[in-house]
Amino acid sequence: MSEPAVLYDVADQIATITLNRPENRNSMTPEVLDGLANAVSQLRADADVRCVIVTGRGKSFCAGADFKSRANEPKQGDPFVAPQDRFYATYAPFLSMLDIDVPTIAAMQGHAIGGGLGLGIVCDMRVANREARYGANFVRLGLHPGMATTYLLPRLMGVPRAVEFLLTGRIVSGAEAAEAGLVNYAVEAESVLGRAQELAREVAAAAPLAVRWTKHSIYEGLGWDPRSAARREAHVQSRTAETDDAREGISALLGRREPKFQGS
Repeated sequence: MSEPAVLYDVADQIATITLNRPENRNSMTPEVLDGLANAVSQLRADADVRCVIVTGRGKSFCAGADFKSRANEPKQGDPFVAPQDRFYATYAPFLSMLDIDVPTIAAMQGHAIGGGLGLGIVCDMRVANREARYGANFVRLGLHPGMATTYLLPRLMGVPRAVEFLLTGRIVSGAEAAEAGLVNYAVEAESVLGRAQELAREVAAAAPLAVRWTKHSIYEGLGWDPRSAARREAHVQSRTAETDDAREGISALLGRREPKFQGS
């Protein structure tokens, strides 16, 4: 029997959620999405947890959408075309991290692209692998961004950098991500989880009620509403998914070639 797609463990009041499909680059398959939802449910039931680490096994933290599996699904019209509610349902397990009232840390030990980067930025803090690749490459696939990236990235990187990042679909190293304010720390690959654990222990050593209420006050003061942004994104993303450019972008990705967009 294979291991669960997502592992959940608690030690010393720190929960660790691990995406456990390295052979599939921890992409957003149904089993990974279901596994993450189950892990978050376990977390909510554990009143002793004071901090959460989200990480992945293998060379990727999360590769984002699982386009290869979608391409192999039985045809029901175009496999890449989905209504708004289907897109938002795909976001939902990742966005559930926003509902956790204790601090969350993404230990991004490997690459995080598209929706995979989204999982990292819905966490409160991020530790990256300085050599890994990070990006919101949606426009390079002919798609509108999703996972609340248009809302969260400007608040992390500042508007000018976020605009450039999203409109070019540029991929950056972990070191560059730290310089841009996208992540808190960029360290060597073998040190990512350890640095996240150090940070989690610092958080867990503080007064738990004060920490939770401080987290709430920070986001309330920012007028925090990423879910509304994600619903808007799902609407526009589902529309862009119906375009020839999206079909070309995804075909090019699967074929490992440069896309040729026509604006249609």
